[in-house]
Amino acid sequence: MSLESLLDDFSLFDDWEDRYRYIIELGGTLAPLSEAEHSDAYKVPGCVSQVWLVTERDNDRLSFRGDSDAHIVRGLVAILLDLFNNKTPTEISDFDAEAAFNELGLGEHLTPQRSNGFYSMVQRIRNDAAAVSD
Repeated sequence: MSLESLLDDFSLFDDWEDRYRYIIELGGTLAPLSEAEHSDAYKVPGCVSQVWLVTERDNDRLSFRGDSDAHIVRGLVAILLDLFNNKTPTEISDFDAEAAFNELGLGEHLTPQRSNGFYSMVQRIRNDAAAVSD
């Protein structure tokens, strides 16, 4: 899913309660991680909730799988995966996640802790992409 698709989907809802429910629904679409993947090796630091991200490489593209112990955060993980999956490390580093976050209206409707967690996940994705391109 692209940013444009997410914006289109968000525009279908009149209020933020409905958008929160939609974000939670997105989290329900995540493929489950294995027990081994719910380990400290995949844990994202800087998130109030527990978040795990697994990075996989397929030639010059990266894909990500993730999970969280909080429903709304699982939805944020799903959004990030939609925005970053199947991209090259350069595309990942060039993508303006903060602009996307604000375009979706998340900045003004999430708590500061959730926003910080979102940016921690973005930083982890960027760090993993940078490690692959080195």
